[in-house]
Amino acid sequence: MARVTVHRGPDDEGAYADGPFLVGMRRLSIIDLSSGHQPISNEDGSVWVVCNGEIYNFRELRAGLQAKGHRFQTGSDTEVIVHLYEEYGDDLVRHLDGMYGFALWDTRKRRLLIARDPLGIKPMYLKREPGRVLFASELKAILHALDSTPSFDRVALREYLSLGYVPAPLSIFAGIEKLEAGSRLCVDACTGQSVVERFWRPSAHPKREEIDWVEAVKTQLEKSVAAQMVSDVPLGAFLSGGIDSSSVVAMMAKHSAQPVRTYSIGFEAEGAGALYNELHYARRIADLFATDHHEIIVRPDVAALLPKLLWHMDEPVADSAFITTHLVAELASRDVKVILSGVGGDELFGGYRRYLGGYYDRWMSWIPRSVRQRVLVPIAKRLPSDRHSAVLNAMRYAKSFILSQGLDAETRYKHYVGVFSDPSLESLLVEPSQHRISALQKAFSEASSSDLLGTLMEVDLQTQLPDDLLLLTDRMTMASSIECRVPLIDQALVDLSLDMPTSMKINGRDLKHVLKRAMTGVLPDEILYRSKRGFGAPMGAWLKQSLAGMTNALLAKDVVERRGLFRHEAVAELVDAHRRNLDDHTDHLQALTNLEIFSRVFIDGRSVDDVTTELKQIAAS
Repeated sequence: MARVTVHRGPDDEGAYADGPFLVGMRRLSIIDLSSGHQPISNEDGSVWVVCNGEIYNFRELRAGLQAKGHRFQTGSDTEVIVHLYEEYGDDLVRHLDGMYGFALWDTRKRRLLIARDPLGIKPMYLKREPGRVLFASELKAILHALDSTPSFDRVALREYLSLGYVPAPLSIFAGIEKLEAGSRLCVDACTGQSVVERFWRPSAHPKREEIDWVEAVKTQLEKSVAAQMVSDVPLGAFLSGGIDSSSVVAMMAKHSAQPVRTYSIGFEAEGAGALYNELHYARRIADLFATDHHEIIVRPDVAALLPKLLWHMDEPVADSAFITTHLVAELASRDVKVILSGVGGDELFGGYRRYLGGYYDRWMSWIPRSVRQRVLVPIAKRLPSDRHSAVLNAMRYAKSFILSQGLDAETRYKHYVGVFSDPSLESLLVEPSQHRISALQKAFSEASSSDLLGTLMEVDLQTQLPDDLLLLTDRMTMASSIECRVPLIDQALVDLSLDMPTSMKINGRDLKHVLKRAMTGVLPDEILYRSKRGFGAPMGAWLKQSLAGMTNALLAKDVVERRGLFRHEAVAELVDAHRRNLDDHTDHLQALTNLEIFSRVFIDGRSVDDVTTELKQIAAS
């Protein structure tokens, strides 16, 4: 299990056994390089812990624990966990500020405590069965402890096709689960009982006193970035040229005695790549803050990377950002072992266009309902769409907005973020799964916000952020053996955002209003007010052009029928409509092709090299 995850920690390894408890650890040395070996115990060896991640407030915690008489053996941030457990038991998690997945063994109580950080920055997989509990940072480690590969979980498969990722607590494989963000698992080795409980979830606590939200955001952002720059090894930053990554770089430059190392990704300036290429914005920030800047240009031949990347992902994903994240992480790994990212800014401060539905609804309300239904809806259904042309991309957004008019908030949200709709899944799946409460239904029911915008942001914090964006960020950076930190979702910033009125986050149709105001005078207006672009690749255009052969081969009739999951007629319709620009099916085709590649590696048991060679041959033919 440790060997298969060596990329997560190539610097050191450790193991500990005590009766029924056995744990292994791969370490990426970041803090206390010489004496931070894991597992780590307390003074008398009665409590042991392994931890993946970083505890940012460990110095303050250490000082407080030493004042209470605790003796430390190392300078590692991980050691505070065992001493916090001695003081506070399972509630130690409420004192931690950081990203973590840890496992703690109490030798006296014969009891295991596993916990995952509140936002789910670090992963944790579990397999609970009679007489045994397996846990690991990556699913493939658990697979190596089993006699055979489990089958697909049909509910998880449906969720994957619906959302483009597998939401916790599900995993793509039956019988293996993800520990949800902000949760802990307690296992009693004497009784065999295991209990999962949530210790944190997004919850708004509106402040009664007057507060300058703009100044509060700016101050806390600087504190968060400074705290996450603590490292005994070189560090840098991903820089897309958007407001989130640019804000992080600006604060890093303020607290760094040396030029900040920055890393950006771009695309060829012709064709679809032109719309996605943001290197000129990244260069503007790099020049402004005199960073040590590095760039990489991405081309369609990255398709040959898919078997390797999906092996690292552990689960299929319909998001081209995992490709771009891997490539820029690989570039950064030549120089640094820690990287800071702007992931999370959209969810905290209101950066997604889907949050503007209510704003445009007010304008649409001026148009008589009969006109909307009889004129606008038929027109919208016929609009061509493609995300790789500025005009067709605008049509895509207009089409989505008009066709989602009148839907309830949950259904409308799914219309914006989902991949396959429920009706399309019924025609796609050979064996439709039984309906159950979906991840989105659960997140909407648990949201505490009193207004719709706040609810949508809470749902994103509970679903897409941990199970898609943070998961792919963790996997693709650890694949290159570097640690990615995300200061925009530092716990204090998250709490500040949850307390903040949504009118401060989105003012009219001005997304990220408070963050823009906070960074006014720090970042140029051309960065603060430019159009938003995601961190993906022009995959939709590639699937029509340079990757058309791969799409045809992976979704051919004999392949689809042999896999036995989908009806080929439905698949063929998607391919045809996408190529003719009748509709944008980029996410649908990514979901299907990535699942097929994933299946060849994990279900068929073929090597990554074998499948890679096959894809290269297809591309060359």
